[in-house]
Amino acid sequence: MEAWVVWLFVAALLGVAELLTLTLVLGLLAVAALLAGLTGAVGLPLAAQAAVFAIGSVAGLAVVRPVARRHITQPPLLRSGADALVGREAVTLTQVTRDGGRARIGGEEWTVRPYDPDAVIPAGTVTDVLAIEGATALLYAAPHHREAP
Repeated sequence: MEAWVVWLFVAALLGVAELLTLTLVLGLLAVAALLAGLTGAVGLPLAAQAAVFAIGSVAGLAVVRPVARRHITQPPLLRSGADALVGREAVTLTQVTRDGGRARIGGEEWTVRPYDPDAVIPAGTVTDVLAIEGATALLYAAPHHREAP
């Protein structure tokens, strides 16, 4: 069996192993093995194929992997829409119970209910928006919260 066929077989095995582990290391080694196989398919000697594999492996692991990991682990830069309201203050306009209520969040009036279903939040209380479910904001009135002026 020719060396370039072995390189392609190794590339396929590494690619499958990458799909099972999701480490990005085996995928980059699979790409290097694929490049070495292509080098052999063009007729270059085994030493050139090994050099291409080594250079491709080092370049992938030293350059591509750190950049890819940084992009994968990076949090979203900007929350928008309803997600941007989570963590903001809200002032209740009506009494808020598990059945609902109204509050002003960021200058807009929202349908709200307490995060704790047993809580009752009086009108005029400054609260925190803990979550958004559909078009309803879930509020939490911490003991330190005060009534709005």
